[in-house]
Amino acid sequence: MKTSDLFVKALENEGVEYIFGIPGEENLDFLDSLQGSTIKLILTRHEQGAGFMAATYGRLTGKPGVCLATLGPGATNLVTPAAYAQLGGMPMLMITGQKPIKASKQGQFQIVDVVNMMRPITKFTKQVVHGNTIASTVREAFRLAMDERPGAVHIELPEDIAAEEASEALYTVATTRRPDADSAAIKSAVDMIKKAKMPLLLVGAGANRKRTSRALKTFIEKTGIPFFNTQMGKGVIDERHKNYIGTAALSDNDFLHCAVDRADLVINVGHDVIEKPPFFMKEGGPKVIHINFSPAQIDAVYFPQLDVVGDIAVSVSRLSTQLPPQSSWDFSYFYRVKEEVNSRLSLYADDDRFPILPQRAVSTIREKLDDDGILTLDNGVYKVWFARNYLCYQNNSLLLDNALATMGAGLPSAMLAKLINPDRKVISVCGDGGFMMNSQELETAVRLDLDLVVIILNDNAYGMIKWKQEGMGFDNFGLDYNNPDFVKYAESYGATGHRPTSCEEFSRILELTLSEKGVHIIDLAIDYSLNHSILNEGLKAKICIL
Repeated sequence: MKTSDLFVKALENEGVEYIFGIPGEENLDFLDSLQGSTIKLILTRHEQGAGFMAATYGRLTGKPGVCLATLGPGATNLVTPAAYAQLGGMPMLMITGQKPIKASKQGQFQIVDVVNMMRPITKFTKQVVHGNTIASTVREAFRLAMDERPGAVHIELPEDIAAEEASEALYTVATTRRPDADSAAIKSAVDMIKKAKMPLLLVGAGANRKRTSRALKTFIEKTGIPFFNTQMGKGVIDERHKNYIGTAALSDNDFLHCAVDRADLVINVGHDVIEKPPFFMKEGGPKVIHINFSPAQIDAVYFPQLDVVGDIAVSVSRLSTQLPPQSSWDFSYFYRVKEEVNSRLSLYADDDRFPILPQRAVSTIREKLDDDGILTLDNGVYKVWFARNYLCYQNNSLLLDNALATMGAGLPSAMLAKLINPDRKVISVCGDGGFMMNSQELETAVRLDLDLVVIILNDNAYGMIKWKQEGMGFDNFGLDYNNPDFVKYAESYGATGHRPTSCEEFSRILELTLSEKGVHIIDLAIDYSLNHSILNEGLKAKICIL
């Protein structure tokens, strides 16, 4: 068979369901081989959209999502999704084409050294130089993409190699059992937790797996230790749980950090320094136990006193069996902080002013979206409000990026979430800036016949940077722009556009669009005027309760 045929069969052997992408002439043999495959090609309108969809597939399933691009500009457009997957710990395979490597037809036209370009932002990158290596290359790429810590891998298939004959046999897909933590490390952790007076549990992104979620719930309910989470750890434990005290949406100096500062031990499960730090360690502060698949990466703001390295779920389960509640523990202060945090977060949640305040937008979306509904965020200042104010009830029910924190990923990630969860309601919340970076994927969403609600928070500016600009005492300069008419823009793609003029109308429209078919765009005017007074001035002036 052709090498491209063998490539497709190797992907089928790995259980690949979809390939997202934009083929070029260098991919035509591969495209031809896909015709008779069980794999469905999802044609997107930009390689970024394909890459973000593939990365989100990896995030939600644990299996590598696959995306396809041609050489040169097609491949360079995958750089941001590659970094998105790599920093976010999402398994993803990128396949790119290349000119013939045995004979030059067009000199250096469109040729970029893609393999070396991908090297710093992937776990594995390789050019296929012979068809009989393709099966082993694909198997190794998938193994590495899923191995802890998951991430991006890349295979380049030149067009002359794709057309060659190949005869390599496929490889058995073997699963790898992650090793358990050393017993001495478990014992040390148990001893540290028993000796603590005010231990606190922190849940990070690496814990966002079903087995780990179940193990952590058992640990919390058996020990009674309160917990908080990072932005990407939201939903690992239902945030309606009585032991939940809040989300560290900011790195430091929020009211929640009063509890962290008073704790004498933080049990940090699944945290990675790639995610924005949920608190800053300092000499004389709480001791930290790092529980993860790999040792802690030491940083000036993160230097744990103990590493418990191994399968997270197993480590947490072993701690649960050895840790009955201790009479010396006193959690009363943590719950007083929780009451203070909740009183702060409830401010403006019912405020009727319009344009809408972000706090009111969050409360309305939480009220209208089902318990198992999925909310995806692009990147902007609203992400802070959702991380602080939006309660998650299930893992992976709030998809945000606090690693690369790129704009433009919110819409494609929502499309993927709906594609593989057709029975769940999906909302994508984007700033007007982030939405316009990949707004062309509306055509893809309409073509795929997805039922999707996209809320554009419209302030005609790059609001996150304006907030930072004001916080640093600079003049308002250089960050305002004009937007298209988003209702007409939606309609031009075959979607339905809405523009509420009050908070009450937004609530009605959201409820309506969640019950209807098709792609719906809600152009929602947002008021960020309180960001500075609340998140800058107010938090600087905060006083921790006694």
